[in-house]
Amino acid sequence: MARKQHSSNMVVGLDIGTSKIAAIIGKIKADGSIEVVGMGTHPSRGLKKGVVVNIDSTVESIQRAIDEAERMAGFEAQSVYVGIAGSHIKSFNSMGMVAIRNQDVQHEDIERVMDAAQTIAIPGDQRVLHILSQEYIIDNQGGIREPIGMSGVRLEAKVHMVTGSVSAAQNITKCVERCGLGVADIILEQLASSESVLSEDEKELGVCLVDIGGGTTDIAVFHNGAIRHTAVISVAGDQVTNDIAVALRTPTQAAEAIKRNHACALPQLIDKDEEIEVPSVGDRPARCLSRRTLVEVIEPRYEELFQLIQAELRSAGFEESLAAGIVLTGGSSLVEGAVELAEEVFHMPVRLGYPQGVEGLKDEVNSPSYATTVGLLMHAREHLGDAISELSQPQGPGVSAGSLLGRMKTWFNKSF
Repeated sequence: MARKQHSSNMVVGLDIGTSKIAAIIGKIKADGSIEVVGMGTHPSRGLKKGVVVNIDSTVESIQRAIDEAERMAGFEAQSVYVGIAGSHIKSFNSMGMVAIRNQDVQHEDIERVMDAAQTIAIPGDQRVLHILSQEYIIDNQGGIREPIGMSGVRLEAKVHMVTGSVSAAQNITKCVERCGLGVADIILEQLASSESVLSEDEKELGVCLVDIGGGTTDIAVFHNGAIRHTAVISVAGDQVTNDIAVALRTPTQAAEAIKRNHACALPQLIDKDEEIEVPSVGDRPARCLSRRTLVEVIEPRYEELFQLIQAELRSAGFEESLAAGIVLTGGSSLVEGAVELAEEVFHMPVRLGYPQGVEGLKDEVNSPSYATTVGLLMHAREHLGDAISELSQPQGPGVSAGSLLGRMKTWFNKSF
């Protein structure tokens, strides 16, 4: 099939996960909708807890996922929007304040107040990934989301800042570039997932997104329409697989297959007489074990994970602010009984988050496993819209604080 070399309305989302690499190609239509035209997945080799530990293996996995998506779409990718996760991600809230220069708030004032909000000390090995506005305050009047054009003397901004390891971001960029692709932007994975699975009503009422991946579990709390808290928990799907492998004395690959096909997080949901076949290590014959034995391995790990999330929400002060409850997403959220167990632990509504808002191959990507990748396409759509808007604004030369170019200049200039 002949492949197009370039198209300005085609975007590519690349989720470089610990257990799988997923690439989705989307076409942004004139009405702003996204049509999924290609997708590719490949088992991830070379990552641990969201961080690259083997560049060659990661490059090979990325290349295979991209190639599959390109063949399906009939399109040759030039650049990708990449998700980033891992225990190196840190976040905190900050605030900035500036004087409004010309009585009415202009884009220049927004840039200055965002710069002021990030003038705080961060570790030398961390760099800013995102500065996410929560609200603006003009002359003590709070709750403002779009201050452009409003009159006042003093402008304040409350923001949520996300930082990541310089080396982790550089290694992801290096892997993508070795596949012959450019990096259009690097996005926090739970932020991308929230774009595709959360409704605006949930964000207003208060909701916690829990993205359970292979290496890490990423959480994001929204309230009053803005992001309030993000965190990374090191317990995730790979720990469950390891638990199964050790407890049932079976190879890791077989343990992963058992988890996908037979896992359950609540014993009352299964028949006590049900049995599963468990491959043995080496040349020993396979065995038949009660499925309840498997559940007894899985339930404590998921309960531990949910309790760690609950403790994080409690320490951050958001446990009582989640009127819309919890939304589970990510591949490891698909375990039978996970929603019911989470409801028992959190004592609030819990649902599975499926990616919404795309057309085309929507049935193929209609799984929590693709929440991040679909969310990356949605971020790309807004990123391209913002870029067009910025070009149309009569601003001076330079790069906004939140853009990838500015961040990458900072990463590389300060690291070499």
